[in-house]
Amino acid sequence: MKVFVSSLITGYEPLRETARRAITTLRNEVIMAEDFPAQPNSSQVACLQGVRAADLVVLILGPDYGFVPPGSAISATHQEYREARGTRPILAFIQQGMEAQPEQSAFIDEVQAWEGGLFRRGFRDAADLHEAITQSLHDYILSNATGPIDQDGLIAKAKALIPVERQNQHSASMLELVIVGGPFQQILRPIEMESHDLGEELQQKALFGDSRILDRSKGSVVALDGPDLLIQQDRGGSIRLTEQGAIAFRLPLEDNETRDRMSGFGGMLIIEEIVRERLQSALGYAAATLERIDPTQRLTHVGIAAFVSGSEYRTWKTRAQQASMGGSLQMGMGQVDRAPISMVIRRAALRLDRTPLIEDILVPLRRQFS
Repeated sequence: MKVFVSSLITGYEPLRETARRAITTLRNEVIMAEDFPAQPNSSQVACLQGVRAADLVVLILGPDYGFVPPGSAISATHQEYREARGTRPILAFIQQGMEAQPEQSAFIDEVQAWEGGLFRRGFRDAADLHEAITQSLHDYILSNATGPIDQDGLIAKAKALIPVERQNQHSASMLELVIVGGPFQQILRPIEMESHDLGEELQQKALFGDSRILDRSKGSVVALDGPDLLIQQDRGGSIRLTEQGAIAFRLPLEDNETRDRMSGFGGMLIIEEIVRERLQSALGYAAATLERIDPTQRLTHVGIAAFVSGSEYRTWKTRAQQASMGGSLQMGMGQVDRAPISMVIRRAALRLDRTPLIEDILVPLRRQFS
């Protein structure tokens, strides 16, 4: 594996040599500016090319921001980070116990706020940095040694976890969202699935966490359903977790406000904003759950399947469109053949690219009602 070392050079020579030793000890190829031969391009162009040639970037941040090249608003190291972000894994190591320059402090805040970053860790000195890089590189190599991604297999497994729909216009409309990690493998042992602490933690996050997804006004039950862990509400949503780390959501789409305003017939509408809210919460909950059960990221990709069940005779409207209808209601056609929306993405996109991911799911779902 090719690893690019990104940091200031002047004054950071001991830290960079430490990084070199840690990387090569694990039999990886190191890419460092000090090793570049003479070439017609500027040093910064050469470094950015080095980032593009790497499989992974080790970013070392101390108190100094560094030189800002002419024509740029950010330092060379900052440019390297921006070049790597979203295209390859970054292992960021931030020196502790130091007072950073204002520009460097803002840079560190940017790195720490990026949810798609693979790994962030502090260090005190060169010896501590060597241990940190060695351990994190070792963990990364192990997490990616499980084989290639079977995209068709992931999608098939995700679709298989969507319940078979019963054609019944009186069924509540539900968002069925399944997320299956890959490479497909066992993540949780049976005894871990039985853990009271795991079930209670996931239940509390579903009810009160940042991505709360269940109705706090309703009771919820946590129990094993075969080998799976199931969190369920009476006539409400449910969350299913498998030993392989797959997460299946069933989330009600009924809008009580619209239903009451339209004398009960509002339940025949799929409100786009509610679908968006459910997707936002479910994807956030899934990302947090995967971090909880698979912190070393053995699962590098996820297959996603999404479907609106109980949608027969229902129509899709935005809140603005619904308001313009007054009390009238246009029924759907019924017996429309709708298939689950599916895709495979990198796991980091659940955090880093959540907003465009929601659109990539929402828009095809909406089109099924056109």
